[in-house]
Amino acid sequence: MGQGTSKPPPSSTQHVFTSESPVRFSQELVDALQASPETDSTRSKDLELHIQSRVAAELSRLEAEHTRALRELEEKISSSPDSSTESSHASSTTTPDQSESFGGADHKAKKAGDKKRDLGRDSVMKEIETLRRTLGERKIREEVDADRGVKRAKEEVVQCLRVNDRRPLDCWREVEAFKREVGRLEKGFVERVVG
Repeated sequence: MGQGTSKPPPSSTQHVFTSESPVRFSQELVDALQASPETDSTRSKDLELHIQSRVAAELSRLEAEHTRALRELEEKISSSPDSSTESSHASSTTTPDQSESFGGADHKAKKAGDKKRDLGRDSVMKEIETLRRTLGERKIREEVDADRGVKRAKEEVVQCLRVNDRRPLDCWREVEAFKREVGRLEKGFVERVVG
């Protein structure tokens, strides 16, 4: 009776699981992953900062391009002779009877040129207005940053991700609140544009 041991042999306590395809990681990879200070949230933050800097650079490039185009249009307008000074100068030197008898055809041609110049000014002014509207739309990003609800929700998401560094899925409530705030902001924008 006392010959048998109450404990099973050590080989029976060891469990070996086999998979259909072997998964092997080099020790160097495992060590590198464990030693890395980078986490999901830091990678996400770095990516977001990179995207924001690229968007800001693109916006500044577009703004500079629009400003340059606006300046060129203003230079074209200012470099063309002013039609009002020409017509007032011409009318002051000749009387209406003289203009008909001395250069009626020439006077009519000047009037036609003035009309074309005025049409050119109208189109230039329309382009300037279009450029101003486009630059105004670029300020939408600033409105998003200025909105308190979105800013607060964003800060809550960031704070939660910092606290739950290794468990980012625990921040789903904060993410949903952020999505609601952004949706509210988008809805207001659509209503302003459409209505």
